[in-house]
Amino acid sequence: MQYRILGKTGFKISEISLGTWQVGGKWGEPFSHQNADEILNAAVDQGINFIDTADVYGDGESEKAVGRLVRSRKERVYVTTKCGRRLQPHNNEAYTPDVLRKFVEESLINIGIDTIDLIQLHCPPPEVYYRPEIFDEFNKLIAEGKIRKLGVSVEKVEEALKAIEYPNVDTVQIIFNLFRQRPKELFFEQAARKNIGIIVRVPLASGLLSGKYDAQTTFSTGDHRYFNRNGAAFDKGETFAGIDYQTGLEAVEKLKKEIPEIDPVMLALRWILMFKEVSCIIPGASRVGQVMINVRAGDMPPLEKDVMDKIENIYASMIKDQVHYLW
Repeated sequence: MQYRILGKTGFKISEISLGTWQVGGKWGEPFSHQNADEILNAAVDQGINFIDTADVYGDGESEKAVGRLVRSRKERVYVTTKCGRRLQPHNNEAYTPDVLRKFVEESLINIGIDTIDLIQLHCPPPEVYYRPEIFDEFNKLIAEGKIRKLGVSVEKVEEALKAIEYPNVDTVQIIFNLFRQRPKELFFEQAARKNIGIIVRVPLASGLLSGKYDAQTTFSTGDHRYFNRNGAAFDKGETFAGIDYQTGLEAVEKLKKEIPEIDPVMLALRWILMFKEVSCIIPGASRVGQVMINVRAGDMPPLEKDVMDKIENIYASMIKDQVHYLW
């Protein structure tokens, strides 16, 4: 496992880390503590030391599983969770310093630790980024020892650029993959200038980039890949990275045809690691075998220029018009 520094936090974290939405989120399977424990322990066994969770994953059960892990292992495991998505309705008016403080304190209880390494605002509405009092509250929580660092999880590049204007924002979690390439432009440039840690989520476009799906693949009604393709429940860009499913399948087939020598999962993850601005990737895993596959990407040599060029050409010709200017 290779490690990178998470921006100005100074945390030395595994470049392949672990996201736990699949452990406790809307992927069509009921939450299983046994499965969660197996996945989390396998991740640490492989050198992963950064775990991303959220209070809404499994209605707090994911946080509890992460807490069991960190309390049972001797290794230093950095814990990041998120707050804000529990608000109903999830709108600007619902965001207040008091309610966010309450969410942080409840996450501390769920995880069973005294201090959260990194708390992230969980894709708040755009208006929240223009309210300094929201960000100021986290300075108080840092002073009280309840959190160490603050980050944001965003949907759009514009939100990321606004968030990093606040001096106490140390990290940004953003969707970045072969099918969502816009962040590598202005945002990466500005993040590097301000030493912002970049946490990449949805690296496989909800599994689309694994190369294992086709037109006959079905998803259960409880899986966001079934019910959120058009953004019915939350931002459309969280599901298949916002790509039309059929177009995505065609683009993946073209990738497999033009770059047959590299496994699609390995290709997708290694491509992200080609960008030095990225601190870590947080692919999810619904079983231990997926953890093992993901970590292998970090051991791959850098991609050759001709491979990078082929990826860029497929993105430009098949994908860019659908997503580049929306997120």
